[in-house]
Amino acid sequence: MNLSEDPEILAEAGAVLKLEAESILGLSRRLNGGFTRMVKMICRSKGRVIIAGIGKSGIIARKIAATLNSTGTRSLFLHPVEAMHGDLGIVSPEDIFLALSYSGETHELNVLLPTIRSVGCPIIAFTGNPSSNLARHSDVVIDVGVEKEACPLGLAPTSSTTAMLAMGDALAVVLIRCKEFKSDDFKRFHPGGALGQRLARKVGDIMLSGNAIPWIRMGASLDKAIEEMNRHSLGVILILEADDRLAGIITDGDIRRAVARRDPLHTMRVDQLMSTTPHQAQPETPAYDALNTMEHFQITTLPITDEHKKVKGILHLHDILGKGEFSFKGEGQ
Repeated sequence: MNLSEDPEILAEAGAVLKLEAESILGLSRRLNGGFTRMVKMICRSKGRVIIAGIGKSGIIARKIAATLNSTGTRSLFLHPVEAMHGDLGIVSPEDIFLALSYSGETHELNVLLPTIRSVGCPIIAFTGNPSSNLARHSDVVIDVGVEKEACPLGLAPTSSTTAMLAMGDALAVVLIRCKEFKSDDFKRFHPGGALGQRLARKVGDIMLSGNAIPWIRMGASLDKAIEEMNRHSLGVILILEADDRLAGIITDGDIRRAVARRDPLHTMRVDQLMSTTPHQAQPETPAYDALNTMEHFQITTLPITDEHKKVKGILHLHDILGKGEFSFKGEGQ
């Protein structure tokens, strides 16, 4: 018998699909006021939906963020481990934090919650355990619990990740109606439209230059550097040699980590804290290459230098994707 017609194989595959379909139907029966509250909360928000998860939940979080972005709800994925090392600087009180953890006990995620709460950002949880630590620290809890995993060993997330993904799709589709998102808007958010045009350009065409560049000379005090960083609101400052060559970079994350270490910031110089090997691009670099670098290294800014390492500008993620339209994870460097 041809392997593709083996009834035992087909029966097993059919059982998996049936179980996962039933898991999704189970979610529909448990929808309640929490879902309504979540939708209205996001519709009222002037910020972004910041979605975080680890492992398979992290993969689902990325997909939900992508779906939300393409359907008119600004969103980004935040990796919990990277968040603990500086990326939390992207979270603002206007944002909404959506945490994905089936167990609700993911340490790397739960350890962020007090800081998220102190920022003033509302917290929504997708979890299969409504009595978990994640659920107890969330403003809205969406139950994505399933009866059993399709994996016969009960180890690999299968039904649970399907349920979580389906709930994300339900959220995105409901938000389309609430935000009155139209097909023309969808086209504008896809490669055939504004994003594609931006990605086809050179970095030199869209970078910030001149007085818009946050920079300070080597040897300057860290206090002065922080003042200059704050004035430009890009979350980074470039450290320049006397001849304008790039010597290093300091990010918001570097400052926060120094505070956590109790470093004597008020007596420090920039060269004591800066990273001396920042990722960078050149003015003739295609924007899509710069975007790939940002995505790969989980950063949102790139110094733009010439062949002699002299600074010509700085590129922010929003300069590629469009301010107020697109976002994703990462800090300065």
